[in-house]
Amino acid sequence: MKMSKSMFAATGIVILAAALAACGGSNGGSSSSAAPTSSAASSSALPVCPLGEADASITTTARIAYQKIPNGDLIVKEQQVLEKCMPNATITWSVFASGGDVLQAYGAGAVDLGLTGSNPNVKALSAPLNTTLPAIQCVWIHDVIGAGESLAVKPEIKAAADLVGKKVAVAFGSTSHYSLLSWMTLNGLTTTDVELINLEPEKMIAAWPDLAGAWVWDPTLSELVKNGAVLLASSADTAKAGKPTYDLGNATTAFIDANGPFMTMWAKAQNYAVSLILDTPEVAAESMSAELGLPAADIVKMFAGYQYLPAADQASADWLGGKMAVDFEDTAKFLLEQGAIDAVSTPDVYAAGVNATFAAAAAK
Repeated sequence: MKMSKSMFAATGIVILAAALAACGGSNGGSSSSAAPTSSAASSSALPVCPLGEADASITTTARIAYQKIPNGDLIVKEQQVLEKCMPNATITWSVFASGGDVLQAYGAGAVDLGLTGSNPNVKALSAPLNTTLPAIQCVWIHDVIGAGESLAVKPEIKAAADLVGKKVAVAFGSTSHYSLLSWMTLNGLTTTDVELINLEPEKMIAAWPDLAGAWVWDPTLSELVKNGAVLLASSADTAKAGKPTYDLGNATTAFIDANGPFMTMWAKAQNYAVSLILDTPEVAAESMSAELGLPAADIVKMFAGYQYLPAADQASADWLGGKMAVDFEDTAKFLLEQGAIDAVSTPDVYAAGVNATFAAAAAK
């Protein structure tokens, strides 16, 4: 059931906290610790810190929320880059189905760093969640979303008008939800024209016979296409129309302020992962294969649906160093129109919610 705004702070966070305690840190799913989960993460595959000399002085305890999305975060996890470069740190990885779930984990005090889409990140900086969640800052761009998030439809759906009266699945609160609403608005459709169904990606394949379409990301997107779906639109289309979306790395401000050396090493690890995707995509895909449950060759094809940015680019005025805060404010204005937030924060709030410090450090 989709949680209402009024229920979020009270009911949802309490329930999530109990669930996290019961299942060892995940949101109803599996929890991953520092133990290797694939051959790419074995000590024989990567015996030393790939960033240079390990820093044994860092003793941070970090609880990281990740998602199964084909970007560098999976490489960092699977190759145990953080664990090898900070051998005295205590690092726990927990998997979540969507950015909305990660926000709930932040609210429950269950994670310190996470991966969310830009849409959930903006919600965290806007009313009402900015009064119930701990302050967070966006510190990394895992990917700029393009065709990697798309509207997959039944073959008989040829145009937006064909979806009137039909069911379309999307994970509410996600970047896909934002892109879908943007695309519907651009095509003259409203939420009364199309029945939107709130589903997490892993549930969409089973529900496909009852759906006309689903706006979702890989690997679910590719599975739907394999099962006969065709693509009608993508997040690349909505980005061209002025509604860009991103998968972002964020952390609580309290954690950032207390753990600068850890955050710098974390950003260097993420930059290393980006370099693998850009320079040796086959190697990068192999590191993601076990987590995504797909052959490396299929994952390499997925990379074309995203843009991956080196740290130097991320720290620039075009991204974390400037424009991202403007994109956040623009996103918030659209979310307000859709009734997804109560108010747009002032520009300084979105500016304070973006931190290019660690991307800049990783670029050196």
